[in-house]
Amino acid sequence: MFSFCSDPSLLDGLTWLSCYLTTGKHLMFYQSFGTVIILLAVTAPSALLFGFGGATLARSRLFPLRWIGKIYISAVRGVPDIAFFLFFVIALDQGFEWLRHQAFCPDWPDAIRQGNDFVVCTAAKLPLGNSPQYVHEIYGFFTAVLTFAIVFGAFAANVLYGAMRAVPKAQIETAQAYGMGQGQVFRRILIPQMWVYALPGLSNLWMVLIKATPLLFLLGVEDIVYWARELGGTKQAKFSAYPHEDWRMQYFLFLLVFYLTFTKLSEIVLERVMKRLTHGQGTLGGVT
Repeated sequence: MFSFCSDPSLLDGLTWLSCYLTTGKHLMFYQSFGTVIILLAVTAPSALLFGFGGATLARSRLFPLRWIGKIYISAVRGVPDIAFFLFFVIALDQGFEWLRHQAFCPDWPDAIRQGNDFVVCTAAKLPLGNSPQYVHEIYGFFTAVLTFAIVFGAFAANVLYGAMRAVPKAQIETAQAYGMGQGQVFRRILIPQMWVYALPGLSNLWMVLIKATPLLFLLGVEDIVYWARELGGTKQAKFSAYPHEDWRMQYFLFLLVFYLTFTKLSEIVLERVMKRLTHGQGTLGGVT
């Protein structure tokens, strides 16, 4: 913060506003935008990886693998996102701690599940109680990414599964007639051509993922919506050096502009990618 901000009561106008917007909490608010962008940058390829794995399993010739893929797609897509986030993070965290408990404390005499309490030895806690704060934040972010990837991976799997089935069978049969094996057909014919059919659905999924980032708060991550509500609420003079009225409307309008700008840029990029993928491809309306 600037040196002249040491006594906010003596400030007015733009000087007061500049000092107010550079407080420690506001800096954390600005950092939370980076958290959202990093989450999207990591989650998108992770969800695509889960989706590709789920789609591949769902079209497998082996019944157990096909069953696993279809159960994953149907089960995750059939549960409301909020319910899944609230339940799965707790289950995931307890699952990690249970595995560590079995490894580090095999002679533990007490039951792990004690009524509504889940009790493991100190060494099995994740993260450890004496870990620095940044370790707790990284762990929370990791669980958030994994949860988002699993949820949106199921939707991506459904899109990719449909895209794989949309590739004309004549092309696959032609490749087989040239002597290509199943693996070669999958890598050289099916995968390169399915993206044209998958991109519209994946584009919609990307937009939904952007809009779902406020759910980070449910996972214990202080996101931009959390800080907008925290900073915009009424602040009284005896509790804050920068008292103000209820400014949540202004903060949320700022978030509205941010999300609209982000989605518009995404639309531009995705449109260019679509044009590149379909360049020279024949359609009912002619060659694009």
